[in-house]
Amino acid sequence: MYGETGLMRVNGTAGGAQSNDTFNSIYDFAGERFWQIRHDYDFAALGIPGQRMMNRYISGDNIHTSVSSDGRKWGRESRLTYVIQSDPLKNRSVRWRNSSLRRDFSKYDIDENRVILNDPIRFL
Repeated sequence: MYGETGLMRVNGTAGGAQSNDTFNSIYDFAGERFWQIRHDYDFAALGIPGQRMMNRYISGDNIHTSVSSDGRKWGRESRLTYVIQSDPLKNRSVRWRNSSLRRDFSKYDIDENRVILNDPIRFL
């Protein structure tokens, strides 16, 4: 991904389900070149249906900001999810997310862990 200007956003909002939107950053600065490598695994093949894992590494360079004309950043993210397969808690899930973000043009580094509980609502 590459562009002369940053992606336009309304008051800093997220852009949605784009490949450059990650857990704690968006790879869309002016001039930024971005790539990622990602691995997903479904544990059903090991006899654990409902469990999935995702790992990815994201890198951006050539970032143009008010303080840098060749900034760099990288992120590492993991997600482990388990969806309960049988009643009475069927389809409820628990998810653990871990992420790190480093930028050479900012002192704002991120190391984050989140646990997310999901209880879907059925209307019909």
